[in-house]
Amino acid sequence: MDFQALLDGIDTDLRPELGREGQVASYIPALARVPVAQFGIALRTCAGEEAAAGDSAVPFSIQSVSKLFTLTLAIRLLGDALWERIHREPSGNPFNSLLQLESEQGVPRNPFINAGAIAVADRLLSTLGARAKDGLLEMLSGLAGEPIGFDAEVAASEGATGFRNIALANFMKSFGKLDNDAAAVLDLYFHQCALRMSCRQLARAAGYLCRDGAHPQGQAEPVLSERQTRRVNALMLTCGTYDAAGEFAYRIGLPCKSGVGGGIVAVVPDRLTLCVWSPAVDASGNSLLGTRALELFASRSGLSIF
Repeated sequence: MDFQALLDGIDTDLRPELGREGQVASYIPALARVPVAQFGIALRTCAGEEAAAGDSAVPFSIQSVSKLFTLTLAIRLLGDALWERIHREPSGNPFNSLLQLESEQGVPRNPFINAGAIAVADRLLSTLGARAKDGLLEMLSGLAGEPIGFDAEVAASEGATGFRNIALANFMKSFGKLDNDAAAVLDLYFHQCALRMSCRQLARAAGYLCRDGAHPQGQAEPVLSERQTRRVNALMLTCGTYDAAGEFAYRIGLPCKSGVGGGIVAVVPDRLTLCVWSPAVDASGNSLLGTRALELFASRSGLSIF
């Protein structure tokens, strides 16, 4: 399959639609200033072949796509013990909802909603302590094959305006479901959301998810076991795109993880990883043009897990 021609065609078809629908995540001030008329797409196959089009080399705030990598790091460190305080079910509610935490006594529904990612950050802080941020950067830089860093402005913006996330953390703390100081957990969480990467870097970094856990840069030690990788992909399919996961499974048929910065990572097991980015998002927080790009990719390539 000529993946470069496929991506070029998607970029050509979608570029006229830039800026017509959706809006940037303006509730995070640093994201409100991101130019909306941008679109990038990139992929990396299991064999290391790469293809990219559009604004694929432009770095952006990956936001909730980061939850994929913090979950991976936590699974590496803790194994199944991670699930003692986090469920694995779709939420059916917005990613920042407090509703289910009340009835479920502070245990998040899954690791990809905000409460679940905060719980994962707490586990990382308990395990790695002051090295938690460095540990995350080291893992991501190794996966991408080049240095990855935080966007300090975005992290500060998240910390200054993330009142609902602050409420989530303190609510969980009130149920005894966070071991560390809520402010310290939130600092790690806000920084992970402020990771800055391009489509090309994300397609490379997520490569272990299409390779049964094998490291995308060829390192001998796998990132995850084959079993763990299958389960992360399953969680992406059922929970990775907020309260639109069912729609994504229906329209695209691939495990995906999205972020309100406009990025979406998708996985075709045993074939490739794909990243799309366009800053304008819909009411659920998923990139409008990115979603359309994934739908076009799935239909034109014929690739699906079903």
